[in-house]
Amino acid sequence: MEIREKGSEFLKEELYKAQKELKLKDEECERLCKVRAQLEQELEELTASLFQEAHKMVREANMKQAASEKQLKEAWGKIDMLQAEVTALKTLVITSTPASPNRELHPQLLSPTKAGPRKGHSRHKSTSSSLCPVVCPTAGHIPTPDKDGKEVDTTLFSEFQAWRASPTLDKDCPFLERVYREDVGPCLDFTVQELSALVRAAVEDNTLTIEPVASQTLPTVKVPTVECNNINTCALSGLARTCHHRIRLGDSESHYYISPSSRARITAVCNFFTYIRYIQQGLVRQDAEPMFWEIMRLRKGMSLAKLGFFPQEA
Repeated sequence: MEIREKGSEFLKEELYKAQKELKLKDEECERLCKVRAQLEQELEELTASLFQEAHKMVREANMKQAASEKQLKEAWGKIDMLQAEVTALKTLVITSTPASPNRELHPQLLSPTKAGPRKGHSRHKSTSSSLCPVVCPTAGHIPTPDKDGKEVDTTLFSEFQAWRASPTLDKDCPFLERVYREDVGPCLDFTVQELSALVRAAVEDNTLTIEPVASQTLPTVKVPTVECNNINTCALSGLARTCHHRIRLGDSESHYYISPSSRARITAVCNFFTYIRYIQQGLVRQDAEPMFWEIMRLRKGMSLAKLGFFPQEA
């Protein structure tokens, strides 16, 4: 009996020890589970942070690439603008006498000290006579007739002054709207309406090129031609004429033969747009009245070209 009781107590002690060890192991397992959960959470947060950092780096790289592409596009745009300006200047050079370049073609571009002694806007005898008055108007002063038989139209002059205060190429402003309606539109209104619209758009965008007809063969638009005495059909008027020049619109490789009359009309409009672009860019350093009379001279050139008057080509 006594041995049985001792054996029972021993078993109870062993059971208590086993339960205690099991409890400790459970607590250790619970602690390790918590550690594992914490490590998994930290690993997840670290992974998310790495992904965010990677996305941030990719986004910054994309932004830098987009900025570089934008700068490159702007640089190409500036190059295109400069090329267009060069083309416009070439067009002006074509209008001068080839054998003796007119150094006074644009005295309005001279500095005030160099242009000061000039009385108005003098021109070469072969192009036009002096049209600008000696005295420029002051603010609020209405120009009076001079000895050359010129008198400023106050309505036109007021519209010009309003435009000159804030130069723009927007054709809806009163000054340019009048010029478009009275001069530019009629001067570029050719028989072939579709091509006329394209030419007008190219002139406005400063992307039209006038080239002399060379001996080499280049892509040309197929229009009816008369193979006799070097006579072609003018692409704008549709008439059989001797065409010494052709035009190209924008980046197109196609060329259109134009007659001397059509060339004179296009060149007259290009000269006008070139001058007002110079004013808009601040390159013309003159008072209002000389600028106004230069624009009137250019408008006169458009009117004469529209009426069929043009200088004989050499």
